[in-house]
Amino acid sequence: MSRKTGRPSYVRQAELDRKRRVPLAATIAGIVVAALAAGLVGFLVGRPDATTRAIDDIKAAEAQRDRDQITSLTDVARSSQEKLTTLLTGFDAAVAGGKPADAATIAGWQQVVKDLVAAHADSPSGTTATNVARGAFRGAIGDFQVAVDLYAAAVAGPADRQPALIEIADRARTAAATSWSVAAAQLDQINVDAGFGHQHVYLETEQGSGAFTADGEEEGHTGG
Repeated sequence: MSRKTGRPSYVRQAELDRKRRVPLAATIAGIVVAALAAGLVGFLVGRPDATTRAIDDIKAAEAQRDRDQITSLTDVARSSQEKLTTLLTGFDAAVAGGKPADAATIAGWQQVVKDLVAAHADSPSGTTATNVARGAFRGAIGDFQVAVDLYAAAVAGPADRQPALIEIADRARTAAATSWSVAAAQLDQINVDAGFGHQHVYLETEQGSGAFTADGEEEGHTGG
């Protein structure tokens, strides 16, 4: 009877190699799957959710709305500045000269400030800083209207009381100009903050003690 022989050594070696490769392949596959899973989790974690994106969109829309409001307010303030400068030049000359302005001139001043009150009546809701500037301009225009009406009443009143009443009207005019300067300073700042650079709408006439004046920066300059 022939002697039994085992399987050739090279066959056994091949089986051992296969057994080694199976766990190795499984390990590599596990690493790949884990890496892919980790990447997916990282993407999902880092990606803003719907609520966050919605909040970001709202903030962006609000920022653009405020920029639009700042631009519109600056345009209205600049137009008002030009009209007030003309009005105050005549008003100050009449007060300083000691000769009251005539009725037609005074009526013209009253119409100017009435129109400016209407121009500043719009009150859309914006950021606090923009609302402060808008409200300050509206208040200053109202004060100018009071000053002009006081002057009109002084001129129409008894001659012996005119000097004292005109002096009161002039003080009211100075207070109004000071209020305007505060509004102009606020407008300048919100323009800089919005990236539009300095925008100066300060009155070009004498504004009285305590008034803000232009800071010397060039129009549109975004620094300082």
